[in-house]
Amino acid sequence: MTPNEELLTVAAVARQLGVAPATLRTWDRRYGLGPSSHESGAHRRYCPLDVAKLMFMRRLISNGVSPCDAAESAKSYQGQAKAHVAERHFLDAEDLVIAIHKAAKVFDTAFIELQLREAIADHGVVSAWSKVIAPVLILIGRDWEESGKGIEVEHLLTEILKRILRDAVEQIKEPLNARPVLIAAIGEEQHCLALHALAAALAERQIETYFLGSRTPFEAIAGMVSRSAPPAIFLWAQLQENAHPEYFQKLPAVRPAPRIVLGGPGWDHSECAGVAVVANLSQACLEIERAVGL
Repeated sequence: MTPNEELLTVAAVARQLGVAPATLRTWDRRYGLGPSSHESGAHRRYCPLDVAKLMFMRRLISNGVSPCDAAESAKSYQGQAKAHVAERHFLDAEDLVIAIHKAAKVFDTAFIELQLREAIADHGVVSAWSKVIAPVLILIGRDWEESGKGIEVEHLLTEILKRILRDAVEQIKEPLNARPVLIAAIGEEQHCLALHALAAALAERQIETYFLGSRTPFEAIAGMVSRSAPPAIFLWAQLQENAHPEYFQKLPAVRPAPRIVLGGPGWDHSECAGVAVVANLSQACLEIERAVGL
């Protein structure tokens, strides 16, 4: 371990792996996979290689290897085998989507969380969202449309995703923007998972946000604009009945004027003159990056 490596608590590592803290303690006691520099009487702190070994073990277990055999393999893991394991079990993003979809239907939350965290860590939020997360959500939505069953699967996956994306937002340390960007789902809009993804993608770029979430009334948005003068305002509308132009037309004037960015399929482009309407997460990030001067 080098002096600059960050040491993580049991709770922090458990969140990354999608397991209970008690599981980590069991793996330490039973298999010897604990903090490499742990001293008796001191709190357990994991270095990056410790975490990599545990993630390697968790992935092997998720793919059918017994915990005992997985632990033996993980002990000798030094970080080089990760790409090989991923390639062997998930040939591409489509393969991973199918695996997560199957795991969601049997409530394998640990597997889902591990794979989604790794997808974000390896490829970034925008890529993970477009190639993995959104396709999984589409498959689960299609299951519900065809059978009328499985709404609990969608809710379970949504909560896992919110937790992962919130953790990503918390990683921001030194924001590049002096005034946070304002993001909100307007009207009676309850579908705001895309906002969580946007906040996490912006955090990767060290852009701080004020997150107002779902069903944000106009008065709340107007009040935040007057008080914080954000460089950009992102308004999300999944459904057409929530996409009222007055949400951006009647905002209070502040200086410098914020860039207005609209996202979601609810917007009628013919009513959105003078503002940016984006089709995806990548475009939203680009518009907001321009607004904060990146």
